[in-house]
Amino acid sequence: MALGSNAMRVIFLLAMVVCAAHAGKPAPKEKEKGKDDKSGGAPAEAPSGSAGGSGSSDISKLGAKGDGKTDSTKALNDAWSAACGKEGAQTLMIPKGDYLAGPLNFSGPCKGSVTIQLDGNLLGTTDLSQYKGNWIEIEHVDNLVITGKGTLDGQGKQVWDNNKCAQKYDCKILPNSLVLDYVNNGTVSGITLLNAKFFHMNIFQCKDMTIKDVTVTAPGDSPNTDGIHIGDSSKVTITGTTIGVGDDCISIGPGSTGINITGVTCGPGHGISVGSLGRYKDEKDVTDINVKDCTLKKTSNGVRIKSYEDAACVVTASKLHYENIAMEDVANPIIIDMKYCPNKICTAKGDSKVTIKDVTFKNITGTSSTPEAVSLLCSDKIPCSGVTMDNIKVEYKGTNNKTMAVCNNAKGSSTGCLKELACL
Repeated sequence: MALGSNAMRVIFLLAMVVCAAHAGKPAPKEKEKGKDDKSGGAPAEAPSGSAGGSGSSDISKLGAKGDGKTDSTKALNDAWSAACGKEGAQTLMIPKGDYLAGPLNFSGPCKGSVTIQLDGNLLGTTDLSQYKGNWIEIEHVDNLVITGKGTLDGQGKQVWDNNKCAQKYDCKILPNSLVLDYVNNGTVSGITLLNAKFFHMNIFQCKDMTIKDVTVTAPGDSPNTDGIHIGDSSKVTITGTTIGVGDDCISIGPGSTGINITGVTCGPGHGISVGSLGRYKDEKDVTDINVKDCTLKKTSNGVRIKSYEDAACVVTASKLHYENIAMEDVANPIIIDMKYCPNKICTAKGDSKVTIKDVTFKNITGTSSTPEAVSLLCSDKIPCSGVTMDNIKVEYKGTNNKTMAVCNNAKGSSTGCLKELACL
């Protein structure tokens, strides 16, 4: 139907009024995602700069004083809370100085990755009443880095007299220095661990860990001061590290798999050990252990595997490989001890439940401080099997006795070894 000219003019004017009215109103806001949104949309992004990004938390700016006397525990805990609570790459700074600290519990999970930059020295308080457990415990953290040229000084000399573990089986355990629990993809490099009250470093339930260029130091007569202990962990690498302590330089406990140890110098100490195995119920197997290109100096053992004769559980240690190991005046250069029994707590009448198999000793050279350069003391109930000795040339340098090997209940083969050591 056609409209007249006047009608068309009226319609045009009305359209102009409507357009002008809409032009004068602000555009409607888009509904904020995630807020009053029944569809379950994602929350709105935070404004740029309000969170995330790299940052640092310096303990000296949070009240810590590097005078070796002022308690810096609160500053350290505050710095950890700040670093762990932010997204992105965060750094907890410990600048040069001596910082006294009590127990520290650095818990995750963290929002980002955290680096602990240790340029100064942390001193563990010697007031044992402050400790309910360990000194520095880091747990449930991924992508952790601990680095620097500083020192974690447990100040153990002042409390070692409180360690009664040599006299009493169920003794009170002193605090370990650095404990990493449930840490994945972590690195510890460059730092020094000194005079721990008990173990210097304990790695438990961790995965993809690297320990490199670390120094661990305590007197050879300090009690139970293991250098690095590993338990229930996988894919752990220790490289370029120097350890001299009063117990095992490195001890590999139950549940460990994919452990690689290279370029480690050990001494003083009790050597590089697997075990002890079988002390507790429900222990898990140990497998795929590689120790290569290491040097042991004046230690009471070299490369050692130890288990309880009256083991409390069924456990297997297998695929253990030792290669290119230099011994310098070591008391027991190569030893498998399935009759391990500290403090005389065992009974020889117990049924052995530990299996040790597929063990290779290759290119082990140097000197022994005792005539028995090789001791394979396996169980008569479950003999060691698959033991390979290839190019073992460790000689006793003392007088009146000749280099010798003792191999009990061990099955395997010897190739290219000193005549006195080819006992398989």
